Amino acid sequence: MPHKLDNEPPEYLNIDIARQQLSIIKLGNQVLSYPVSTAKNGAGELKGSECTPRGWHSIRAKIGAHQALNSVFIGRRATGEIYNSELAKLHPQRDWILTRILWLGGLEPHKNRYGKVDSTWRYIYIHGCPDDTVTGSPQSHGCIRMKNADLLALFDRIDVGIKVYIHE
Repeated sequence: MPHKLDNEPPEYLNIDIARQQLSIIKLGNQVLSYPVSTAKNGAGELKGSECTPRGWHSIRAKIGAHQALNSVFIGRRATGEIYNSELAKLHPQRDWILTRILWLGGLEPHKNRYGKVDSTWRYIYIHGCPDDTVTGSPQSHGCIRMKNADLLALFDRIDVGIKVYIHE
């Protein structure tokens, strides 16, 4: 059970770092869940740590509506590329951001909002990635990675402003 943010929202996203799982919670019940991959450096809030920030957040922006599945994003802009194995070989060092972006904003001052711990300005997202990299183990640079079809389903189901609780 998450710690309270005034009152528990009637619907929110619950990201369990230990289980590498994102769940939709509605009226206290889990209604859907998806596998995710969080930061290989573990949980943490400090800018530059490449850790996944904990606590209450909200979706501040939904980016990529109407883009194709596996569309490639750089700097929150679609590049026009579609991810495939040939493109991966051409750019082996890219941290692939694919399909859609759900940009997180921290809601807890001095924990994940403001200053050196601000999740928004750390550019922490829930985003698509090559599906084979969501393996049940932490591998990201701080973001929450999802399989592309799962992210597309989530993107279409939620609205900007929905709360997100991230915990270990």
